[in-house]
Amino acid sequence: MNVNGRHYRTIWIEPSTEVLTIVDQAVLPHRFQTRELFSVEDVARAIRDMHVRGAGLIGATAAYGMWVAARAAARADPGGFRAQMRAAADTLRATRPTASNLAWALERMERALNGQSGPGAVAAARREAEAIADEDAEFCRRIGRHGLGLIEALARDRGGRPVHILTHCNAGWLAFVDYGSALAPVYAAHDAGIAVHVWVDETRPRNQGAALTAWELGRHGVPHDLVADNAGGHLMQHGMVDMVITGADRVTRRGDAANKIGTYLKALAARDNQVPFYVALPSSTLDFSLRDGVAEIPIEERDPAEVRMVDGETGDGRLERVRICPDSTPARNWAFDVTPGRLITGLITERGLCPATEEGVLSLYPEARV
Repeated sequence: MNVNGRHYRTIWIEPSTEVLTIVDQAVLPHRFQTRELFSVEDVARAIRDMHVRGAGLIGATAAYGMWVAARAAARADPGGFRAQMRAAADTLRATRPTASNLAWALERMERALNGQSGPGAVAAARREAEAIADEDAEFCRRIGRHGLGLIEALARDRGGRPVHILTHCNAGWLAFVDYGSALAPVYAAHDAGIAVHVWVDETRPRNQGAALTAWELGRHGVPHDLVADNAGGHLMQHGMVDMVITGADRVTRRGDAANKIGTYLKALAARDNQVPFYVALPSSTLDFSLRDGVAEIPIEERDPAEVRMVDGETGDGRLERVRICPDSTPARNWAFDVTPGRLITGLITERGLCPATEEGVLSLYPEARV
């Protein structure tokens, strides 16, 4: 992503200091700042407290966290290296239960270490973490290319009028290492000169649409409007949405997709109004071990304070948190819901498009038939 004329990834090892560094999403859109992560505890806190978030970026951050842990373990206790690495993996795995990319990245890092210890293991951990980050960015670039064709077809049908796209939560640059999933086709279309406009759901309770997606689209110059979460059905009823594209945090082998809470309702409204509903994801988000997403995908329940409180910037530039309900009101905070594959028009992956069915998924990933 480009910020103030400089290209950033969302996570990187700073060359001058050899310190793991992230774009701190907890202060966006009011501040753009970076944060250094020095320990595996720092990395776990960054994931858990959503200084980084989004399926792909969570996975890449966990991978880099294993490199951070390897450096510390090699210095502190070479003899206990393997035990320390197992403990680090357990700490990172416990941070966010829904996104499949987290466990996928940790398993890949453990395979890369393959029982090594000491400096060799540190070097191997760095190579694999950087490979995961590079792959995440490249897969998202390909998702953009495959999704571009869908937008091009709609643009031809509309005779040059803008293609109106509704999205939910944030599945752009900030949710991955670069490019994004749901927004990658939007950026590709905009860069190709196709007129696009995005309806940005605010995405309560953490307002990732308002805070992050709107910020991204503004930086890229993509026309957009912020709308209340519950406006999507109205927009579809009145022919103001040509397609819906969302991301996902876990997708089963038969195409059921877990995404930010509220996605299922958008899919229901899209089906009722014959609006195409697509889910964009890299293969690291696929969980081939699961079939029934509603029954099998673990749904994270987060701190009720996220529902009871909102963060914002005051008129004099201070960042403040305020309560929006009576002090005695309890709250519940499920972070995700599951959209069954039957409501999804298609999946957009780095290998192309497919129906949200088991046969459709396996047509792109035949290796998962075993």
